[in-house]
Amino acid sequence: MDEMVQVAVHLDEGDPARMRMALNNIANLCAHYAQAGQAVAVELVANGPGLALLRADLSPLPEKVAELAADGVRFSACANTLRGITRDEGAVPTLLPAAQIVPSGVVRLIELQRAGWAYLRP
Repeated sequence: MDEMVQVAVHLDEGDPARMRMALNNIANLCAHYAQAGQAVAVELVANGPGLALLRADLSPLPEKVAELAADGVRFSACANTLRGITRDEGAVPTLLPAAQIVPSGVVRLIELQRAGWAYLRP
């Protein structure tokens, strides 16, 4: 069997259509590799306006996020973006249960790419 396929998905836009596209891309690539009998690891990194996908109060697709997380997809939320939102809105936003906070979204993407992960920006 081949090596595990590792894909970092970058979401930095708040457009719900872009969010839907990112999640559909993830679902499709997971299905493709599952059908091929090949393991796949996927991590969506959300920063800037893209963090809205992982906010409990704003996410247009919380059920899809939960479904993909249950299938092993990791969802990383940028702490820098969270600090900016907290400053601007006066409160720390509540994230979806699937979200894991990383210190910096862009640094996380660099780390993943340096570790050999493919980069996808839908």
